[in-house]
Amino acid sequence: MNKQKNKTIYVCQQCGYKSRKWLGRCTDCGEWDSLVEELEMKVGTALTSVNKPVPLHLAPDGDEERTSTGMAELDRVLGGGIVPGSVTLIGGEPGIGKSTLLLHLLAEFAEQGKTVLYVSGEESARQIKLRAKRLEAIQPGEFLATENAVEKIIAMTREMRPDLLAVDSIQTLTCAEIASAPGSVTQVRESAYRLLEMAKSDDVPVVMVGHVTKEGAIAGPKVLEHMVDTVLYFEGDRSHAFRILRTVKNRFGSTNEIGVFEMKQEGLVQVSNPSEIFLAERPLDEPGSVVLPSVEGSRPILVEVQALVSPTNLGTARRTAIGADQQRLSLLCAVLEKKGGMDLYGHDIFLNIAGGMRIDEPALDLGVICALASSLLERSIPSTTVVCGEVGLAGEVRAVGQVDIRVREAERLGFTRFIMPRSNRERLSRQGEIECIGVASLSELLEVVFG
Repeated sequence: MNKQKNKTIYVCQQCGYKSRKWLGRCTDCGEWDSLVEELEMKVGTALTSVNKPVPLHLAPDGDEERTSTGMAELDRVLGGGIVPGSVTLIGGEPGIGKSTLLLHLLAEFAEQGKTVLYVSGEESARQIKLRAKRLEAIQPGEFLATENAVEKIIAMTREMRPDLLAVDSIQTLTCAEIASAPGSVTQVRESAYRLLEMAKSDDVPVVMVGHVTKEGAIAGPKVLEHMVDTVLYFEGDRSHAFRILRTVKNRFGSTNEIGVFEMKQEGLVQVSNPSEIFLAERPLDEPGSVVLPSVEGSRPILVEVQALVSPTNLGTARRTAIGADQQRLSLLCAVLEKKGGMDLYGHDIFLNIAGGMRIDEPALDLGVICALASSLLERSIPSTTVVCGEVGLAGEVRAVGQVDIRVREAERLGFTRFIMPRSNRERLSRQGEIECIGVASLSELLEVVFG
């Protein structure tokens, strides 16, 4: 008599690697103490139907009618709205405002006369209603359920047929066929797959909230981000009021778009003109400060780059960067010393992007160089000047992209001088009333800025 037994396996909670015995370190991803004991379930599969291939020109059209979320900043990062049958994953640090954003989204959606279903596996109905009342996010078309079993969630969704399903969060869901704890790699992968299958077959858009690890990545297997259509990261320091919603992946629009929100007592408030907000408290004609026209996706944002260069009494000078890459700061300090002839060896250097923004694009280089030189020389840069450009190791100033929209944004906010790479200046399609100055080297830049 053959008896089918469930065997014990060990599954890595970081990458999903399976082992028959416990290992202190995962041999696949190298993570320590990540293997957790689970039961290996043998589930039979039956072939129910076969999808026949069709000619590409006869396939259904891909122009899906998007539904606006009612929030311009969220529509921007989604590429124009929510596509029927799409699956969106929102990740972020604890307390950053993911559930608050979800309640605002559902209220705006329901205000358009649509039906929405909010399923929470973390909070009780009482807790959610208290927060919704505080946010004034209660509409007649909103329905609430507290459930962890993914099979029951799919059943109630198919019975109710809502226009939008929100799940908070994917790490709390469980699948009855999987004998492991909620939040494990296997549970997260299987639960997400069941919801994805339901969304595609029933054309119900799904928005899921995802927890993040201490490294900042979404918890669970990496395949979770590959499965969904859109991945949004909610960024920001809880000590700052501003929150950045950034697109990391989007099958229906461009990536690297951002939406800007401000956290207030009444919840998240959209910031339609972040440049004016970030520059509102900028000190005028102060050494170590310069304005950079940055571009996030298709959106130009003017931010203030601040630098403080101070003599050190320690043996080793410090290099600290907030909102920028610290290794890039060290590289630019070396270029400024070698090609600019400035002595930074015995100075502590602190760099800050004001407003809690993080800038990763190469156009930041020219702003960092100008701010460092201004602070070291104790000479201010005119408050009506903006700079952007990439700096190479040889001291050359390299071209950057999307200069036209940077110029338009700087001119709109009243700046009168724009210092940019010379190659960008030569290819500039329009200038307007703002004075555009092209520089080709670090020495030429310092001459233009400081005389």
